[in-house]
Amino acid sequence: MNLLRPALLATALVVSLAACDAGTSPGGGAPGPAKGAPIAVDLPRADSDFWNSYARYIPQYAKDGGLNLMTPTNSQNDIAKLVANTQALTSQGAKAIVMAPQDTGAIGTILTQLEQKKIPVVTVDTRPDKGNVYMVVRADNRAYGQKACEFLGTKLGGKGKVIEFQGALSSVNGRDRSEAFAEPTDWEGAKASAALQTRLAQHPDINGIYMQAGGVFLAPTLQLLRTKNLLVPPTDPKHIFIVSNDGIPQELDAIRKGDIDATVSQPADLYAKYALYYAKAAVDGRTFQPGRTDHDSTIVQIRDGLLEDQLPAPLVIKDNVDDPALWGNQIGK
Repeated sequence: MNLLRPALLATALVVSLAACDAGTSPGGGAPGPAKGAPIAVDLPRADSDFWNSYARYIPQYAKDGGLNLMTPTNSQNDIAKLVANTQALTSQGAKAIVMAPQDTGAIGTILTQLEQKKIPVVTVDTRPDKGNVYMVVRADNRAYGQKACEFLGTKLGGKGKVIEFQGALSSVNGRDRSEAFAEPTDWEGAKASAALQTRLAQHPDINGIYMQAGGVFLAPTLQLLRTKNLLVPPTDPKHIFIVSNDGIPQELDAIRKGDIDATVSQPADLYAKYALYYAKAAVDGRTFQPGRTDHDSTIVQIRDGLLEDQLPAPLVIKDNVDDPALWGNQIGK
């Protein structure tokens, strides 16, 4: 799918589904008891509804598994804080560390230091560009872009103008989701809103929006469309078809209202569950091989020394938005 870029002239864009780049995506069940082995978790940020949901699942699954969970830290989307938090957790006796580095290119040095200290690391949602970790717990982010591209292509009948809110390209997620499907917005809602306002002024006939992260992009996007009288039902010719990523409750409500049309449900609950599961497995000295797991996922080898457990992330539309299995319909209940 061709996307609106800053230098693009106002000409009709042809949606090419062939351009959607599809990616490919054995472990055990729920975490077992691990009392006595301090496990640390660094939360990546507190300004995202998705990551705040993930944070609420961490103590729940740690309790369920009988884990000795250290007080979580939060690096606030700052690589320097992540490094400082990691050093502090190490000095406090952490035997394994779960983290979700937002800048996947800058984490290599600290990973090497932790490897030398024999402290295993599990990364969640992102994987490092360099350096080894025990396991990456993630979904197939190229499939996110693939699903969004195919959905919009179908809704627009194969042609139209689409804008993509691109995450930071310092993150492997931003690159993967973009390669499969761009407007650089660095996972910041204010940047996304400003970019959309500019593009709507240049191209008032925009037909679709792909948001790589509903947790930070949803509210400002809907607010801007509302002020421009463009937040209209799917039956209205002015309706802009919107596909998001995350699966937060607010996105599900927006689908029910007809404000957006779809989201890819990124499994915040399973991220927490299996991040802790693998942290416990690392402490126990277990090893894993590529292949299907018993929790409906696939472990793939990204490169030597780096395995990734790709968890399922379903496309949610009006037809299945009320599915009780979706974590966004469970949280808070």
